[in-house]
Amino acid sequence: MAKTKIERINSIEEQIAQLEAEKKKLRQQHKVQENKARTNRLCKRAGLLEKMLPDTIPLSDEQFKTFLEKAVANDFGRRMLANIAAQNVITATPAPTGAAVHGTSPPTAKSPQQLQLGGTGGKGGNGETASASG
Repeated sequence: MAKTKIERINSIEEQIAQLEAEKKKLRQQHKVQENKARTNRLCKRAGLLEKMLPDTIPLSDEQFKTFLEKAVANDFGRRMLANIAAQNVITATPAPTGAAVHGTSPPTAKSPQQLQLGGTGGKGGNGETASASG
């Protein structure tokens, strides 16, 4: 009987080792998949930025960083991002009436040219709608 228990223990230890190897392999595959998705997202977004703003192409990395800091990574850019993120939440949940959804869309409807011409985008009922839902 002692042999059978020892054999069972060894068998279980082999199974554990196999499962741990499979777990490690699956984690590696998942990490590779996440990296590919990130690379794809970065390439798409950078390509879209260059398409919309071709004048950024010849900039050095430092100049491009400065441009992003001044044009996007500021209070206005953060408010716009918060509004868009709030709209994603609103869009994901069914709206009781069409009017509530339409009231939150003007900020994203503005083109970059309209924003440069002085459109505020984040003022009015839009901020109230986003804060009321969250």
